[in-house]
Amino acid sequence: MGAALALAQALGIPPLIAAELLPEIEAVMVRKLNEQMAERSTAMTPI
Repeated sequence: MGAALALAQALGIPPLIAAELLPEIEAVMVRKLNEQMAERSTAMTPI
């Protein structure tokens, strides 16, 4: 969380706005990461 807030500050995003947006951004990141892992898992499985 600290790194994300530091990045937001470096980009000029107010900390309160970043704190409001971070949970949604995290949810999207987790969803996309899970999709990528599932794709790689099926690609590595021999048929």
